[in-house]
Amino acid sequence: MCRWLSYFGESLYLEQLLFEPDYSLIDQSLNARESVTTTNGDGFGVAWFGERKEPGLFREVLPAWNDANLRNLAHHICSPLFFAHVRASTGTATSRQNCHPFSVRHWLFMHNGQIGEYEKVRRQIDNLLPDDLYSHRKGTTDSEAIFLLMLANGLDEDPKGASEKTIRQVVEIMDRADIQEAFRMTAAFADGENLYALRFSNDDKPPSLYYGHSGNGLVVVSEPLDGNTASWNSMAPQSMLIAKKDGERVISPLAV
Repeated sequence: MCRWLSYFGESLYLEQLLFEPDYSLIDQSLNARESVTTTNGDGFGVAWFGERKEPGLFREVLPAWNDANLRNLAHHICSPLFFAHVRASTGTATSRQNCHPFSVRHWLFMHNGQIGEYEKVRRQIDNLLPDDLYSHRKGTTDSEAIFLLMLANGLDEDPKGASEKTIRQVVEIMDRADIQEAFRMTAAFADGENLYALRFSNDDKPPSLYYGHSGNGLVVVSEPLDGNTASWNSMAPQSMLIAKKDGERVISPLAV
């Protein structure tokens, strides 16, 4: 399982959340506390929104704790909305194309979890993608497939509805294939104006997901960045957080 964080609010430097907290994401890449996998060393990525509509993106196959370029970028990049992800592979290759976050047009997406016995249903899920989106399929992960399927299901017009439809489609395909392993996921996605995060599983063991604040910004994380548990709220399973540019924050159940 992977670890990730997203931030949305007043601009700050990436290093303030990536490196400086007691339990920073870089610390979690070596010593995750709420993950099946303690070490997350199968690549990393950071993405951010700036002056342009499309986000910036940097991904690498090295472990995050061992990359001087990441530390330098995090020291200099200041953004009001950014993602960071450290990867622990669930079976697919360690390659730049399989590292998160993923980006298509003005959208960013990152994910933790897995579709149980994914290789049995991979082709069926890919077959749901229209040609114009399948051309964006660069890697081999279930994460990228979920993102592209969400885009196919209307992410631009209705992010919550697209998420719900995608989850239902995956669960139906798994049921038809008689897959016994679980479908578990947390995900964050953003269009530069709004941030969305969700937590889902079709069993009783969803991956961890928390939200809190850093200054005047919202932080959504796989694990708390410090030991002050009172400052972090656990997201309920089968729910979605929607954070809008105007300051509105809503958490609502997923209709799945």
